[in-house]
Amino acid sequence: MNRDTQLRKGIYVEAEETARQRQFMNEVREINHQYETEHGKKKLYYIQTYGCQMNENDSERLAGMLTEMGFAEARVRDESHLIIFNTCCVREHAESKVYGHLGGLKKLKDENPDLIIAVCGCMMQQPEVVEHIKKSYRHVDIIFGTHNLHTFPELLYRVLATGKTVVDVWDSTGMIAEDLPIERKDGVKAWVTVMYGCNNFCSYCIVPYVRGRERSRSMESIINEVRMLGQQGYKEVTLLGQNVNSYGKDLNDGTSFAKLLYELNKIEQIERIRFTTSHPKDLSDELIYAIRDCNKVCKHLHLPVQAGSTKVLKEMNRKYTKEQYLDLVDRIRKNIPGIAITTDIIVGFPGETEEDFLDTLDVVEKVRFDSAFTFMYSKRTGTPAAKRPDQVPEEVKKERFERLLEVQNRISREINELLLGTTVEILVEGPSKNDINTFTGRTTTNKIVNFKGNRELMGKIVTVRIDKVQTFSLEGTLEETAEK
Repeated sequence: MNRDTQLRKGIYVEAEETARQRQFMNEVREINHQYETEHGKKKLYYIQTYGCQMNENDSERLAGMLTEMGFAEARVRDESHLIIFNTCCVREHAESKVYGHLGGLKKLKDENPDLIIAVCGCMMQQPEVVEHIKKSYRHVDIIFGTHNLHTFPELLYRVLATGKTVVDVWDSTGMIAEDLPIERKDGVKAWVTVMYGCNNFCSYCIVPYVRGRERSRSMESIINEVRMLGQQGYKEVTLLGQNVNSYGKDLNDGTSFAKLLYELNKIEQIERIRFTTSHPKDLSDELIYAIRDCNKVCKHLHLPVQAGSTKVLKEMNRKYTKEQYLDLVDRIRKNIPGIAITTDIIVGFPGETEEDFLDTLDVVEKVRFDSAFTFMYSKRTGTPAAKRPDQVPEEVKKERFERLLEVQNRISREINELLLGTTVEILVEGPSKNDINTFTGRTTTNKIVNFKGNRELMGKIVTVRIDKVQTFSLEGTLEETAEK
């Protein structure tokens, strides 16, 4: 059995693999040091990220490894020595963008043959995509997937050493490589992945096929990472997982997501803890009590409903009914008064009737979500829903989508209007992109608040009086700063 086979079967422990990849980082760093000595400047990298916070967190890990290997981040993509596309395949639009950008790089590669182009992420876990890139985009140098992101230093070294294209996509892995470097751009809030993969197999979703089965990090490793973030000055962490409510089930030692929250709540330097995403079928009373009892856990819950019709929910394989979802929301609000609940909703799932859609509107009216990410259903090849013959016509989906937006936007505005004239505490994240004198932060209920301030307030919790309300944000006046 060769080393690759052993590693894929999980025989090599994580610490050994991490040490191995650090050796490759050292090799690449030596190559880059020689380049820097000869040219008087560092090699530059550029990462383009598509998709969710999990992908963003993966890109932070790639950036950390690249920094360790002697690269510096480029401000302009076309000036880079290494370009990475970290891809998403949840929606077709994201895939089309990747292909468009890859095609546009052919000319740049012809002008600069030493340019290295890499493609990774969820798209690469689809064999037909890998074959298409190998055939149609021969200027791509490295192709790898979600399961072996930690092997990037080795793959990069192989390209630098041989000049040959490297394709290495793993079908699955039981490994979670800890203690690899990470480069975070935000100095106030940080993402921390607590688990990988998903076991739910919703009939519309490609994620379990490209991210694999659920794998939880150890509680100790998460606590250590969050404690270190606190020591580095970070004030807020967002815990990431495709379904954080399932955290710990695969560890078989009594670990649960609620217990993790209680432990993280004890870390002194961290002011706020958020998490995403929660599957309704796995949201326990234990977790509701943890959100209620932990003073640092933000009073905001993202709870994707996806549809309001019990029939559609069953066909989506969501494993709860409309009534069960409404009962869950009722339990949450009875235990945590004032909590903000946001959601995801898909319009036009195959077979959805007007009656089914009215059930969705009914749930929106009854729950009164603070906000919702709304999507028109789109086929994802390889999922059961894509094979169904009863696809909803595009014009019907668009009409229902507009009706849903009208209802949800009204409710979001009405909820925000209740805050007019009140004072709220926000964690100041940084300046607005449009006005350097305007700063932005969020309430514990995840409301975006803009106000006039200065850079000295970044990372502090301040009190702001709400003077103006919009559908998706609030504007206010700074009242006082709590020195935290």
